Amino acid sequence: MDIGVIVKAALDVNVLRSEADGRISIENIPLVLSEYDRNAIYEASKISESTGGKVYIYSLLTWGPMDRKMRDFENVIREALALGGEEAFVVADKSIHYSEPMFTSEVLSRLIKKFGSPKLILSGEASTDMTSSTVAPYLAAKLNYNIVTYVKEMSLKNGYIEVLRDADEKLERLKIPLPSVVSVTGEINSPKLPTLIQIRRAFRKPLHRLELSDIDLSPVFSRYEDYRVVTIKRKNILLEDESLENVADKLIDHLIQEGVLKI
Repeated sequence: MDIGVIVKAALDVNVLRSEADGRISIENIPLVLSEYDRNAIYEASKISESTGGKVYIYSLLTWGPMDRKMRDFENVIREALALGGEEAFVVADKSIHYSEPMFTSEVLSRLIKKFGSPKLILSGEASTDMTSSTVAPYLAAKLNYNIVTYVKEMSLKNGYIEVLRDADEKLERLKIPLPSVVSVTGEINSPKLPTLIQIRRAFRKPLHRLELSDIDLSPVFSRYEDYRVVTIKRKNILLEDESLENVADKLIDHLIQEGVLKI
């Protein structure tokens, strides 16, 4: 059975850079494969090995400018192919500097409908940069597929998927008919690092790059928000007195003046 995996080239949160004014320099942050997407790819490849079929990779370059991010994006997709994907369909458009989850899901739904149309779509539970956890549910709605999230175990049986999902303070066992979108947690498996041979083979696997116009969407000319590092300023008031009781009184007076304490 053919399986689709949606992946994201996420901002590498380990190397966030900020300007002197506190603005995060997104255009200079490298892109990496979102961590939970590795679990989704590995799970898809395991299912594919047991059932036959193909693993498709679908992605949208959600961070721009494209000329600064394209090399990282292609490296991320090649890594996804090395991890178990067999063919990739991706959209990269100069008009996109940032894509919010609803638009991302629209692009992905059109890619899936136009290329492959697998009845099982896997994703990571959330991206490692924005962690909204909303793309998978939006995508399921646009495809008219069933949706199940935070899955930590799954198996495919006779047109159904049986899953164990993490539902806050309890675990749920569910039986969901196909077609379905499934978001998986990091507990579902332990992805293996690709071998050198798998990495080399990834560069021979088909990677189809499209623009928005190829899936009947108009340029969006989106821009990302002005993200900033939160700075905390302290007044550095030093309270001194020979008597601890007097120091305590001064502290209480300051707290009352700041409106933190009411008596």
